[in-house]
Parts: sequence; C-alpha cells; structure tokens
Amino acid sequence: ESGLLLQLIFDGKYEAIFSNSAIQNVFTAPSVTEENIDVYLEKQILAYLDCSAEVDNVERQRLMFLLGVGSLQLFVQSNWTGPPVQLKLQDFLPPALLQKFCEPKMLHAAILKMLVLDGESVYTLTSHPILLLIARIILVNSRHKLGSLQTLSWWTLRYVNIHQQLLEERSPELFTLAQTCIKQVTEAETLFTGGESWHLEVQFHLECAYTLLYYYEYKKAKQCFNTAKDITKLQINLTGALGKRTRFQEKYVAQLILDVQRTDEFLLPHSELSPAPTPLENLTMNYDLNDDTVLNEIKLADADQYQVPDLCAEELAVILGICIDFQKNNPIHKLTEEELLAFTSCLLSQPKFWAIQTSALLLRTKLEKGSTRRMERAMKQTQALADQFQDANTSVSERMKIFYCCQVPPHWAIQRQLASLLFELGCTSSALQIFEELEMWEDAVICYERAGQHGKAEEILRRELEKKETPGLYCLLGDVLKDHQYYDKAWELSRHRSARAQRSKGLLHLRNREFRECVECFERSVQINPMQLGVWFSLGCAYIALEGYEGAAKAFQRCVTLEPDNAEAWNNLSTAYIRLKQKIKAFRTLQEALKCNYEHWQIWENYLLTSTDIGEFSEAIKAYHRLMDLREKYKDTQVLAILVRAVVDGMADRTGEVASGLKGKLQELLGRVTSRVTNDGDIWRLYARLYGNGQNDSGEDIEKSLQCLTKAHKCEIQSSDWEKDVSSFKEVVKGAIEIAHVTIKCSKNKSNHQEALQILSSARLNLRGLSSKAKQLFVDVTSNEVHSEIADEVTTMDNMIAKLQELSNQLRNQC
Repeated sequence: ESGLLLQLIFDGKYEAIFSNSAIQNVFTAPSVTEENIDVYLEKQILAYLDCSAEVDNVERQRLMFLLGVGSLQLFVQSNWTGPPVQLKLQDFLPPALLQKFCEPKMLHAAILKMLVLDGESVYTLTSHPILLLIARIILVNSRHKLGSLQTLSWWTLRYVNIHQQLLEERSPELFTLAQTCIKQVTEAETLFTGGESWHLEVQFHLECAYTLLYYYEYKKAKQCFNTAKDITKLQINLTGALGKRTRFQEKYVAQLILDVQRTDEFLLPHSELSPAPTPLENLTMNYDLNDDTVLNEIKLADADQYQVPDLCAEELAVILGICIDFQKNNPIHKLTEEELLAFTSCLLSQPKFWAIQTSALLLRTKLEKGSTRRMERAMKQTQALADQFQDANTSVSERMKIFYCCQVPPHWAIQRQLASLLFELGCTSSALQIFEELEMWEDAVICYERAGQHGKAEEILRRELEKKETPGLYCLLGDVLKDHQYYDKAWELSRHRSARAQRSKGLLHLRNREFRECVECFERSVQINPMQLGVWFSLGCAYIALEGYEGAAKAFQRCVTLEPDNAEAWNNLSTAYIRLKQKIKAFRTLQEALKCNYEHWQIWENYLLTSTDIGEFSEAIKAYHRLMDLREKYKDTQVLAILVRAVVDGMADRTGEVASGLKGKLQELLGRVTSRVTNDGDIWRLYARLYGNGQNDSGEDIEKSLQCLTKAHKCEIQSSDWEKDVSSFKEVVKGAIEIAHVTIKCSKNKSNHQEALQILSSARLNLRGLSSKAKQLFVDVTSNEVHSEIADEVTTMDNMIAKLQELSNQLRNQC
C-alpha cells in the first residue's frame, strides 16, 4: 500500500491518495459521536497507528506519513501552484461528521478556526484547509508515533513554512516547532551521508534559510544560504562588464552583471536526486520589453567571457536564495534595485523550473514597476503570473520541483500584487474589484480611503458584517471610524484571543497620545503573540513618553531580539539605558545601532555624547569625524572641551589608559573642525590649549598656539556688543595680553628677525587699539580718568605695549 501511495505522490496524483481503500478505512469509523472534525481525525489516525503487530506497525507509520505528505502537497497545489483541486470532503469523511454543518461555508469557517495560532487569523479564502489540518495532525500532533521515518522533521518544517504564510503575523508556536525540526534534521547524520546526497543537503539549507529569514533570524539565515552556496562550489559575484543597454548606443560602457563560476567541475549535477528541467512551454512566459529604446537584455561586448555554466535545480535555487538574502539585508535604493535585476537576469537566462521562474519574474516585476519604460511589461507579466494558477496543461509534479527552496507566494498574494499595481497606475475600480473578490477588506478599505471615499469604506465593511461578524472586520471598521467600541467588540467576539484587536486599539490610543491606555492594550497584544515587532516598538515609544524606562528597555530589547538590524530600536534602547543610568549598556547598544545604520546622524550624536560620558575618548573622536562627514558644519564645543581637558590633563579613559596618547588624533580632529567652523572663538581657544597655550618648550607648538589664540581673539572682536559691556571688554583684553605673552616667547624662537618684528608689531598694534578704545569708552567725564574697574587692565596693556616696543627696538638694532 505504501508503495502505491509513494508512486502517486511521485506522479503528482495527490487527489488519488484519498480514493485509496486503506486511507478511506482510516477515515471511516463504525459510529461517529458528536465531536469536532480535528478531534475525530486525530483519534482515527492515532487509533490506526496504535497497532500491536510490529511488522504491520512500520507499514502503518509509512502510510500515515505519506498521507500527511500527500495532504500537504495537495494543499500546496490548491493554494500555490494550481491547477485548482476538485476534492470534496464527502469523498472521504463520514456524512455523520459533516451533517451538523448546514452549509459548506460554515464547515469551511470551522476548519479555518482550527488553524488559528497565537491569536493570528488565517486568510479566509484559503482553499481546502482540511488538507493542512490533516497534515498538521499527522506531522505535528502524531510525530511521537512516527519514529521510523527519517524525513519526518524535514516535512514538518515544510508544513511550518506553508502554515505560517496563511497567518496575519508571525507565530511563536510555529517558530519554536521550526527550530526543533531544523535541529533534528541537522543531527540526523544518515540523511546527508554519501557523495550523491549533496543535492538534498543544499535543498535543506535553503529551506532552513527562508524559514529563519521570515522569523527575523537574519544572521542564521545568511549562514544557511552561504552553507548551501559552499556545497554547490559556486562563485557568485556582482561585477562590471562592457555592454550596451539601448538600441542607439554606439560605445560599450560598464554594465552591472552577475558572474557565476563553478570552482569545481567534480560536482557535475547528473544525479537522480536532482530534478530534471521542465520543458519551456510548461513554464510561465517571460515577456520581452518591446521598448523602442531600451534593449530586452544587456548586450555584452564579450558575452563568452561571462557565459553562465549550465546550472542544475539546486544551483539556480542557491542563486535565488543569495538574491533574496541580499534584498532583505540592503536598504531600498536605486543601486540595490540594479543589483537585484542583475540576479534576476541571470536566473531568467536559464528557464528550467516553474518555482524559480515564477519567483524571479515576481521579483523583477516588483523592481520594474517604478520605471516608465518597464511598467507595461511589469503589468503584463504580473497578469500572466496570476493567470497561470488556472492553467491545467502543466503537471503538478513539474511545478513542485524545487518548490520549497524558492518561497513562491500563494496565488492570492500574486493577485494582490496585481491589484496593487493597478491601483498605482490609477485603475482604482479594477484594483477594488480584485481586492473584493479576494475578500482582502483591509486593502479594499485602503483603496477607498486613498481615493477619498471614506463613506464607501464603511459601507463595504458594514455589508460584510451583516453576512458574518468576524473580529477582523470589526477591527477594520474601528480603523476607518477611529472608534474604540469596534475594537472592544472584536476583542469580545474573539473571546479575548485577537492580538489584532488590542494592537489596533493601542495604536489609536497612541495616535491620541493616551499613553497609559495604549501601554495596556499593547501589553495584552504581545502576551497573545510575542512576535509582533511593530507592537514592541510602539510599546517602547509609549513607555518612553510615560518615562517608564524599564518597560521601554524591555520592549526595545524584544525588538532587537526579533530584528537584530533595527537601528531605530537599538537607538531607542540606548536612550532607555541612559535614563536608567546604565551608560555602559547604552554605549554597547549604540554600537549595534551603528552597525545597522551608518548614515543616521542622530545615532552618531548619541554615540558621541555617550562615549564622551563614559570615557571612551577614542570612540568619541571617531564619532565626531563621522558626524562631520554627515553634517558639514557640525560642532559641539562642550564635547571638544571635555576631550581637550582629558588629553591635556592626562585623564584615564574607561579602560584605564591615559588619554594623552590621543593628542595626535585630537589635533587632527580640531584641525578639521576649525577648517569648517572658522568663526568660533571657543573652539580656537581649545585648539590653542591642546598645543599648550604657548607654555611648551617646542617652538612649533608655541607658534601654533599663537595662531589659534590670534584667530580666537579675532572671532571675539567680530562678535557684537563686546565693547559696551565692561566684563566682555575685560575678557577680550585678557585674551590680547595672553597673545602678547605668547608672541614674546615665539619671537625669541624666531631665527628670522624680520618675522619676529612682524609678530611683535602685530601684538603691539592690537593692544594699542584696545587701550585707546578703553580710554574712549570707559572714561569718567568729571575726572577725565579711566573707570577704576578697568584701570588695572589699561595699565597692564600700556606696560605690555612698552615692553613690546622695547623688544622691537632691540631686534632692529640687531638687524
């Protein structure tokens, strides 16, 4: 029996499994008591497996396992690959079990409810959900009874991947199951031994990578993609090659292409484990561009040099995997799009497998929809991808080849992409028609809202609620009317299990700045489903608004655990730590934030302040340089003052090292700062202080100090109102006298008497000007004498002028 079933699965005749007499016997019981379908099925399957004879038991395990696999494959055919499945529940389930459902819609809704996990609803138009339920009962609930089957965990992982794509948000329950399955398959040594099994190993690593990628495990996913690439011995690099892009281009210019080379010809894929290519006529048609200017593909000057070797299924899947990983780990940018298009061109140059062709074409349409010259092709291509589901010419077994290694979206997701594209092109009514047919009410509501038809959005939701009340529809009505009562209704209707209801209610409170109520709603939502990245982030923001920094730290910690490259979350986490006086933790989190976003100047500023605060002076200098790269006129005098004091006074940094060793780096930084910000006297004074304020014995340092002090003095004189206020005037005088002292010291080090005379004269003239200005501005009218509060400064200036004059005379005599 198991041999027959296996052959049916190989041939893609999954529906025939349910006509098999042995399988029919499993589903029929002598008497059916009043119970739920899932309970009944599980009872029947476990009863079948609990057989006494050991020989028979292994055969029964095989049969049930193949039923589980066949059910999963048929479910994939019904919702992913097509053509539509004709199987009816009455064909294999006893009538007594179905009779309590008076109409098929009620039965369908009841089965969908059984597939709800972690409070996340299942897509309402999922076709034949009973098949996924059977696969779940066998591959998950009855796992403990199927010990003799090596690939059980691998198929369970495939079930996880399929089930997750039906849910609104990520399910922690499925993620835990996926981790267990990956661990079990990795530890099962016998599965990948022998030279021929490398095909299977590549497939497994790719499937793991896609699953991990979906659950925000980016680093682990990248490792899996790289392991798969290493096994195939492929070298995949983006490179430049001379080529033409347009019909009228005369010269060849550099074009971005993907260069794929095999490093080892030993791994030639002629194994029966690797699927054979599908005939071209059975693949989705790849539409030409048909543009009057742009060529359909890049015409290379030397096409032979970059000829892609003939690749097998796993190798093509690896290239697609590397491409998807690249897309997930890079920002949305024109350059990223060009790089991704180089990947799709390479994949589409070898049309061999339905799953790879579909994935590559879908990615290309997403990238091309923004280009005026390519939009028409994107539209036609998406339409063809949506229509292929109904096409019965290609056998299912052909479409299933390498399916789980490609992450092909379900057919309704492709239709949704088509509707979004129509909406972007202004075909609102056509887009709405598709959204309403797909019962994607959220998208339909967004369509109406953007078109300004708010009343229509409410009308359509109320119409659907009259047919059947669901938590999802009430949530959408709450979104449209911005009214809490509808979220409360959804919450009650879901028996307090709808994470979406509390999520939406919390967001409305957040929008109204009602932070305390918002925190309560978000906490309830993440209690039901802890894998909601956006909710954790909003919860953290609400806690910061309430100054509940411990709660904020916990929320942002969950954010960065779920998505380790979320720069905003890392930055906000550091803010929470700073407020909690945990500055070392804040410093480390900011380092993580910068790894994720190197261009965000606010994060760099936080990093600069935190580094300075905890004594990481070297990092502070690095951060200041980066801020100047990002913002040309950036300045922070307080930070520079702390850094200069640390270096001059030889303070210890966080590790206990003396900061004096950073003098060269700080001089370089201040040199860069003063070249950009030339009018800040305080910064010039700090620069002078770094060179010893003229108190060093080094002639170079004294001269540099003099230059900096002179520039600081000029900045002070150029600022307004310093003459009117006595204290400001005294400060300026103090600076001028300091310059005079340093000038005397500098002149003694000059071998060229002419230069020495020049700097002495400059200092003397400066003091003379200030002295005469003081005598003009601060004179007592009655006694005709300088005010007592500035008299000392004037006397000091006059003495210094005399001293400078004397030194100048001596130098002239020496000349």
